[in-house]
Amino acid sequence: MATELNPNNFPVLSYVLDRLPSFTSKSSSSDGGDKPPSKSDPSSSSSHSIEIVTQMPHLAHPDVLASMTSAIADVSQTRSVLRTLGPRPDHETVDKARARLAEIEASLSESFEEIALSPDDIHVAEEKEKKRREAVDQEKTWYNSILKLNELHESYEKLLKEGEERLVRIYESAEKNAAAVAEEEANEVEVNEEVVSILQQAEEKPLDRVDLSGRKLKLLPEAFGRIQGLLVLNLYNNQLEAIPDSIAGLHSLLELDLSTNFLETLPDSIGLLSKLKILNVSCNKLTTLPDSICKCGSLVVLDASYNNLTYLPTNIGFELVHLEKLLIHLNKIRSLPTSVGEMRSLRYLDAHFNELNGLPESFGMLTNLEYLNLSSNFSDLQDLPASFGDLISLQDLDLSNNQIHSLPDAFGTLVNLTKLNLDGNPLVVPPEDVVKQGVDAVKMYMGKRWVSMLEEEERIANMKEEMEQANADWLARTTSKLKTYVTEVSEYLGSNSPKDPFLDQQL
Repeated sequence: MATELNPNNFPVLSYVLDRLPSFTSKSSSSDGGDKPPSKSDPSSSSSHSIEIVTQMPHLAHPDVLASMTSAIADVSQTRSVLRTLGPRPDHETVDKARARLAEIEASLSESFEEIALSPDDIHVAEEKEKKRREAVDQEKTWYNSILKLNELHESYEKLLKEGEERLVRIYESAEKNAAAVAEEEANEVEVNEEVVSILQQAEEKPLDRVDLSGRKLKLLPEAFGRIQGLLVLNLYNNQLEAIPDSIAGLHSLLELDLSTNFLETLPDSIGLLSKLKILNVSCNKLTTLPDSICKCGSLVVLDASYNNLTYLPTNIGFELVHLEKLLIHLNKIRSLPTSVGEMRSLRYLDAHFNELNGLPESFGMLTNLEYLNLSSNFSDLQDLPASFGDLISLQDLDLSNNQIHSLPDAFGTLVNLTKLNLDGNPLVVPPEDVVKQGVDAVKMYMGKRWVSMLEEEERIANMKEEMEQANADWLARTTSKLKTYVTEVSEYLGSNSPKDPFLDQQL
């Protein structure tokens, strides 16, 4: 039967279809013959199955077989339909059906012309034609069904080819996945051996540097906290979800790289790394930094970028007084703590792509700051503090993609500023034409504006002082005249009436 596959042409498809329920037509079940089994008889294709499974062992995996079965649902359904409809008609039968249909169409056309030219009663002729057409339609239906069955078998052959290709791709994918899993397991064994080897070496002699970057580590053993004399620990690009509290035992550690892992928190014990100078926790899933991180008083570089931080510890500035570089970009930080102004050693601060809605007034105390990136805080950042002009060491400033309307009045005092990006802001002060001329033009404009404001303030102060002096002179003259008048009245009253002690006292 045409629906039965040749295992040589469709080896994988034959194997999978043999394991699907088989369907038969209603007629076959009513012929009095034996009812076929619900599954294909394994013995009929056992040799083929053994051979293909030997060549393609992953076919025996239930998940692979289930995936393949789902992928050829259309093939299975079409096969069931064709088993019901019957075998494919041979080429001669198809050609005869096409020829006969053409003859029928031609005869119908001739019949229509005969009716038009017939001298018989039109109604009688139409009645004859109607009966003839009914008979012809039945014959057309039969021949059309032959052609449709042939087309369905043609489509089925295409489905078989496509189905075989689909199954081969699924198998190749499963093979790759299995190889990847095997490789990963082998790597884990290898990594575990490497970790054990490092710990054994550390027991025999001091280690000052350990590099386990890119090893797909999922767990850091507690024993790492007992490695004496370790200065540098690199755990970059692994799959760590937690760091053991025992890390506090690395008292000599100077540099710790935990970047590109799956960390959601840091242990509180990290604050005991009092000598730590460089800490990189970027590209993790941190939502907060522990308050204890402020106890890492020797920190010079802290990189916490590419996380989900919403704030920094309140006292971070009071205790990280030696920090020179702070990277907190690509987080969700809404504000910086007031203590940040106490980071007097800070030279580099990158806080772009956050949700900052402003800076504390203490920010101007960062007098050693040379690089500042506050770009892409978008609609949240609209103003800068008045103390911004006190950043006397600032050389590179990026304020692009915010909603700043006016630069601080003292902006012109940033004499060391050589790079400035103000793109993407609705600036009014300075105006756009000044901004286009570059950083020097902006500083000059803001400087002149600042001087004009100071002169205006001085003029107003002088005017106020002059007014106060004029008022004082007028009061003195008025007082003098009043005294003279009182004296004259007193003398006049004294010569004509007895003296009143109370009145003398008041005058």
